[in-house]
Amino acid sequence: MTEITNETQFKQGLQQLSLADQRAVGARFVEHVISLADDERISFAIRVAKNKDAAEDELAAAFKSAKAAALDCYTRCGADADWSEQAGYFVARAASAIVAPEKDISGDGPAWTAAMNSRMARTCSIIDANTDAESQETGQQYRILEDLLNS
Repeated sequence: MTEITNETQFKQGLQQLSLADQRAVGARFVEHVISLADDERISFAIRVAKNKDAAEDELAAAFKSAKAAALDCYTRCGADADWSEQAGYFVARAASAIVAPEKDISGDGPAWTAAMNSRMARTCSIIDANTDAESQETGQQYRILEDLLNS
């Protein structure tokens, strides 16, 4: 049984995954923060990323939609730093990572990029709520990956 308790183990676990599995686990990371962004384009990206048989044109359409959602949130955030819009921006960036064309995927992979953007989204929501609570997003991501690795 795999247990993930730190970033090194988390990143190593992600690197073991195929691209399709990275997209799928990344989709689960995005689902965990989707409540921070009310945009159907993000849900579309999640659905496509979870489909291991998604065609390249489906991935391209989902990527374009998620990138547009990120741009819309970024524009609405503006100079006043609207933290809820900023959270939505990071959720949309996470969604675009999980459907990015292979040529545009960073060396760390789509799941890692989705994880980091999801954490940023959660951080923005905490700032927006003005709470002092520590984010539990990292631990949740460890559990999500553990579930996949143990299945």
